[in-house]
Amino acid sequence: MPDTSTASPRTPLPFYWPKGVSRDLRVPRISLDDNLAASAQRYPDKAAIIYAGASTSYAQLLAQVEALAGFLQQRLQLAPGQRVLLQSQNCPQFVIACYAIYRAGGVVVPVSAMTTATELRYYADNSGARLAIVAQELLASAQPCVGEGLLDAVVVHAYSDALPTTPPPDALPEMVTAPRLPLPTGPYHGFAAALALQLAPGPRVAQADTLATIPYTSGTTGHPKGCMHSHHSVLASLTGSRLWRGFNDDLVFLSVAPMFHMLGTQYGMNMPIAVGGTVVMMPRWDALLAARLIERHQVTAWTAPPSMVIDLFSQAAAHGLDLSSLAMLAGGGAAMPEAVSQMLAERYGLHYSEGYGLTETAAFLHANPPGHTKRQCLGVPTQGVHSMIVDPETLEELPAGEVGELVSSGEQVMQGYWRNDEANREAFFERHGRRYFRTGDLASVDADGYYFMRDRLKRMINANGYKVWPAEVENMLYSHPAVLEACVIAVPDARRGESVKALVVLRPGAQSSEDEIIGWSREQMAAYKVPRAVDFLAALPKSATGKIQWRALQEAAQQAAASPLSLHTEHP
Repeated sequence: MPDTSTASPRTPLPFYWPKGVSRDLRVPRISLDDNLAASAQRYPDKAAIIYAGASTSYAQLLAQVEALAGFLQQRLQLAPGQRVLLQSQNCPQFVIACYAIYRAGGVVVPVSAMTTATELRYYADNSGARLAIVAQELLASAQPCVGEGLLDAVVVHAYSDALPTTPPPDALPEMVTAPRLPLPTGPYHGFAAALALQLAPGPRVAQADTLATIPYTSGTTGHPKGCMHSHHSVLASLTGSRLWRGFNDDLVFLSVAPMFHMLGTQYGMNMPIAVGGTVVMMPRWDALLAARLIERHQVTAWTAPPSMVIDLFSQAAAHGLDLSSLAMLAGGGAAMPEAVSQMLAERYGLHYSEGYGLTETAAFLHANPPGHTKRQCLGVPTQGVHSMIVDPETLEELPAGEVGELVSSGEQVMQGYWRNDEANREAFFERHGRRYFRTGDLASVDADGYYFMRDRLKRMINANGYKVWPAEVENMLYSHPAVLEACVIAVPDARRGESVKALVVLRPGAQSSEDEIIGWSREQMAAYKVPRAVDFLAALPKSATGKIQWRALQEAAQQAAASPLSLHTEHP
């Protein structure tokens, strides 16, 4: 079948296509900092950011961005195209720093707050960044880079500088309330002091095709790879999402996903600024606090991975709060379990709109059409996106219903991996006159053009010749009344090659056993999919964006299986 896309202008629009949305994507030829300037001009006194009870208007935000951009240019000699490391928890200073780098013509290299000194050394060396902007509790990780000559200067901020003068309405982590500390000797500069200088930046230099950011994504092997995104590719994702989902300036966004991650970057920062909305920001994930903030600030839009949604709505204390303002609930990164979708619809009248995107595509690529959603579905290719399912070996297109690798072409796809020609050769290929990106995700497409995730290409379990998709088994386990969370992994099996193992977190107060879970599974799924072993954990390890870290669990299980001390006996 031909690729399921928005290919021909002569083809009638599908029945599900959002009304008033063009088939093609027309992206403004601007830079990201132009969006902030425009919103500050339209809504100077409107709250751009609400953080721990403190409000920052658009006019104030723009003034702070301009001041820091001027400091970066005049005092730290940041030149156009130079990379700048940015390491911090979510806070107003993250937004100021990011947009100041854009304004100065630099390139943002966002780094996880959990990054170690060794990892930061790699990011600095690989990206070629000579400057860094970090939160004060993370300074220790950056100091070795200064000592080794990798970084020329570091700007340090304290979260407490963004707090209100009156006591915050909620308890905050100690790192947020900690006062500003003296800077060590060396090329270290205070964030607040830099703003106080009010240095004016030079003329705008960034253009649509200028490199804007290099977020790093961890692959299945080797070092993390930097994804090169221009202002245009980031704006292509924003523009498509804004039109598809109807984002506007009336919305109040809840920002919980870490801003170093593309999901948090786009929906906790770039989207609110682009439409002139207000973002309610959390320094780190706290399910009950998130529910309270939704009630207090009448949050209307929340984009989050399923794990965070499950966490919030499983809080007993949240059930008594008024969450009726929440009208737009969307996300991706993993399939939303069917049982949870039903609960959201029946109890709260909410419909979780699943979408699909990667760091390499600036987050937004596929989405479920409003009013025509399919559950546990990646949605359809959005404006200007061309996708198809191919054989992972031959790259030949597969017919509807068959499982293969999802490949996509669109304006939001990155320019390529930073300084990694080998990875680029593996990731891209030409077809139909388009440049396609290989996502590494196994999926299928139905007759209507909706895509369904099966699993990561490298995650498939080969159980005695049968292909088992862990995500499918996990989804079934989520419907078990005692199961709060589940992760399915492959473990070595002398007879079968690999066997299915389930790692389960039980609901508070619930009880179950390995035998009970396995027996229940035999009634729900084909025999070869049934877990042969079940372990119960207090919690599943998650990434900063809330994704379950299945790879770490699988590696630990495989190491345990290889140990001569491992005596665990699986069920036949």
